[in-house]
Amino acid sequence: MTTQPTPPSSPPSGLPAPTGRPTEWVLSLSCPDRPGIVHAVSGMLADHDGNITESQQFGNPGSGTFFMRVQVESHASREELEAAVSDVAATFEMTWSLDVVGRPVRTLVMVSRAAHCLVDLLYRERHQGMPIEVVGVVGNHRDLEDIAAFYDKPFHHVPVTKDTKVQAEDRLRGLVDELDVELVVLARYMQILSDDLCRDLSGQVINIHHSFLPSFKGARPYAQAHERGVKLIGATSHYVTGDLDEGPIIEQDVERVDHSRAVTDLVALGEDVERRTLARAVRWHAEHRVLLDGHRTVVFH
Repeated sequence: MTTQPTPPSSPPSGLPAPTGRPTEWVLSLSCPDRPGIVHAVSGMLADHDGNITESQQFGNPGSGTFFMRVQVESHASREELEAAVSDVAATFEMTWSLDVVGRPVRTLVMVSRAAHCLVDLLYRERHQGMPIEVVGVVGNHRDLEDIAAFYDKPFHHVPVTKDTKVQAEDRLRGLVDELDVELVVLARYMQILSDDLCRDLSGQVINIHHSFLPSFKGARPYAQAHERGVKLIGATSHYVTGDLDEGPIIEQDVERVDHSRAVTDLVALGEDVERRTLARAVRWHAEHRVLLDGHRTVVFH
């Protein structure tokens, strides 16, 4: 007995027959936790020609909040998917974002005099597929202008003093608007942002600092740590808020040290752990893997 091949089914929801390669989208969301969220999201994506390639979710019993990140291949347009997600979001009171996987996030990097984090980010963008597009480098000193030029990045010298802080932040706001900036990275930028600016750019500014705080404050923290014989040095990368160095943590890392290490060794190791900790935080943010959970973050690696 010969069987006939099953004819292809019609596209769901009246969508046109797919042509060419599908677009890969990333959907991230959070909402009050309740039954049926995963079913509703996956069903909506299936109804729009969606093939889920990656899915992660987490429910926080403490806050009662559900978090989800989904990558999906689909021939549906952005308008179709956004309308479909909006319908589900209204039912579940979701906060959500939809983007094309791997789209470079327009990024402004702010620096002072230390070069290691800036160089690392620019190298990773150019050679290692970091999904950012650095559209400018802002420095309160000119020390790193040549590095920006080497990578063909516009350098904006915005000096900051006690008397010019308001004007400097107005200039920064202007650059964020002019360059359509989505992410600001403080790559060892040694100035404190005002509470107003932190609120204006909430969830869009990532900072990096050594993890000796609050024990070793001020100048020469590595020398202070060396004098105390520390056994661990590390770095913390976090979102910037009005509470100095206390924003939601994205990533941390450490290195073990011992009595044989000189201060210069600690500084070199510290710079290394800072650059890789910041790079992971920036990459995860750009890949929409970081979701805010009050003063904490949920990071889908």
